[in-house]
Amino acid sequence: MRLSHDIKILTLGALIALAAALRMLPAHAGQSETLTVAGGCFWCVEADFESVPGVTRAVSGYTGGDVDNPTYKQVTRGGTGHYEAVQITFDPARVTRRQLLDKFLRSVDPTDAGGQFCDRGNSYRTAIFVSDKAERAIAQQAVADARAALGQPIVTPILPQSRFWPAEEYHQDYYKKDELIFFSRFGPTAKRKAYKMYREACGRDARVRELWGDAAPFAGS
Repeated sequence: MRLSHDIKILTLGALIALAAALRMLPAHAGQSETLTVAGGCFWCVEADFESVPGVTRAVSGYTGGDVDNPTYKQVTRGGTGHYEAVQITFDPARVTRRQLLDKFLRSVDPTDAGGQFCDRGNSYRTAIFVSDKAERAIAQQAVADARAALGQPIVTPILPQSRFWPAEEYHQDYYKKDELIFFSRFGPTAKRKAYKMYREACGRDARVRELWGDAAPFAGS
């Protein structure tokens, strides 16, 4: 009896140790998830979300339209149905879909149906894209809570996920590139500097602070 008791205790101890070790193992790559959102200029959305712990990648691109492999010029000209969007890859063990959606809704002007900030037109509207009922339910609750917090109607739609087309390479990580551009509204300058000047001139952070105050996650002070 004593031997049986000792074996049970040793077995239990081994199982506890195994469980603790498994919790310390890194998450497998297959456990990552994606969230696609449209929030106006994709440079800004990409820059915002790449700063979030748990986000492993953010890619600027186009979605929601009916033209295959669209170009930036086609999308911004209109008629393709595409939004400028960002596909966010994240580790759900570190940051949840709901947390990302809360940050997204408080980083845009979800009361504006005609575009975002200085960028006007259909391709610059906000949207949340979902792939199933569970994702839709999470998005609906996030929108409802944001509406209650803001005290204003929110026009950001929740749309079925469609094919996401990555934007041209020169748009990716635009906000941190030192590559010079010579023909811009700001004259010859590095892309990262032009991005900062554009963001300020467009009034993005000022409008987000006006709407959300201290709840704005990326607008700063």
